[in-house]
Amino acid sequence: MWAIGSIIFSMVILVLLAYRGFSVLVLAPAAAMIAVMFSGGESLLGYYTQIFMVKLGDFAVVYFPLFLLSAIFGKLMESSGSAKSIANYVSEKIGVGNAILAIVLSCSVLTYGGVSLFVVAFAVYPIAVELFRKSDTPKRLIPGAIAIGSFTFTMVALPGTPAIQNAIPAQYFGTNTFAAPGLGVIASAFLFFLGMAWMNRQQKIARSSDEGYGDHNDKVMAIAESQLPNFWEALTPIIIVVLVNYICVKHIFPQLDTSYLQQEKYGSTNIKTVASNWSVIVAVFSAVVFLLGYHYKRISAITCLNMGATDSLSPIFNTASVVGYGAVINCLPGFTIIKDWILSLSSGNPIISGSVVTGMLSAVTGSASGGLSISLQMMGTKLMEMAQQTHINPEALHRIIALSCSTLHALPHNGAIITLLAICGLTHKDSYKDIFVVCLLIPLVSTAATILIYNMCGAF
Repeated sequence: MWAIGSIIFSMVILVLLAYRGFSVLVLAPAAAMIAVMFSGGESLLGYYTQIFMVKLGDFAVVYFPLFLLSAIFGKLMESSGSAKSIANYVSEKIGVGNAILAIVLSCSVLTYGGVSLFVVAFAVYPIAVELFRKSDTPKRLIPGAIAIGSFTFTMVALPGTPAIQNAIPAQYFGTNTFAAPGLGVIASAFLFFLGMAWMNRQQKIARSSDEGYGDHNDKVMAIAESQLPNFWEALTPIIIVVLVNYICVKHIFPQLDTSYLQQEKYGSTNIKTVASNWSVIVAVFSAVVFLLGYHYKRISAITCLNMGATDSLSPIFNTASVVGYGAVINCLPGFTIIKDWILSLSSGNPIISGSVVTGMLSAVTGSASGGLSISLQMMGTKLMEMAQQTHINPEALHRIIALSCSTLHALPHNGAIITLLAICGLTHKDSYKDIFVVCLLIPLVSTAATILIYNMCGAF
């Protein structure tokens, strides 16, 4: 019991103190060491330097170029006036009062187009600031709006979405990213409309109390309307990101001779492992080069590069610290006990079994993809056998298991949520309530409703 209790206690400490505004850079290692200490770990320093810091470093090494380029991209979009131009256009087309809908749709298009959620958050944030200021909508609602468009239906529900959470089940069930398109569209409708209903309700309450945007030091660069690029000029960098990302991952990298990657000095890897990361890096780099070249008269390149580099540090190290925490927890004896207990909950129905196990492991790890990967590594083959025995459509199994990883993952120690709040310059206390509703409660309801619909109507 001590082994399990130590993990639960450390998670409670991490969640509560993160919500109260303590830095995850301090909390994550402290909570990890608390778990080690009370579980009887061999060496606190061993866990800290050889597990926590190594995994933190591994994440930072792989993703720092992405965070750096994304932050610079966001700063250039703001400095060039592109963000403001897009915000002005959207305001004219759908109305100033629809700032939340505009951000949700913007994020949805980008993530469905294959753009990493980290890039999306950096790119859309300056647009959100402009729209929310213009409509006098509280800034604290920005993370919830970005979360709906990035972390919900475009991550696990929409047929064909390229998110890793939608790709992982295909390896185990012999399906593809378009599995059970009917169920996917229905689940997407639940996630979108319920999420928007909640955010619109929050906006209405804020307006009734005259809350307004709030007093925030956004460091937004003032740009005269006459100096703004037109809408299509402003949108071009985003189009570049989507197109270059797609071309690289689908056509260029698969055709290259990358056998050299199997050498030890390159980590004995292969192109399938690195193609997605390489494609996003090339795509964002291409957009950055375009912005620097096309808008060189509008911007200060040195200022944007320096500010972008500085802005990238907090999000990546906050996220990497949570990754290190998860790695430590994964190595403790109590985690094995928890996994075994979760597996013991399995029923004869693979959809129910897979959903419960995946959701609970996503909660423990604070990661949708992490919980999904661990779940399917442990019982993917078994779930497929159970599906065949009970005549359950593998495509339905794929879609619902993917949906289930998007439920309990959204606890305060989730790395993507911590990154999003850091980019927005907000705290858990400011914005987590909305994220909790749109990324945890509503996905739980949507997953349950999708399971019920499948049981009534089948996959379609």
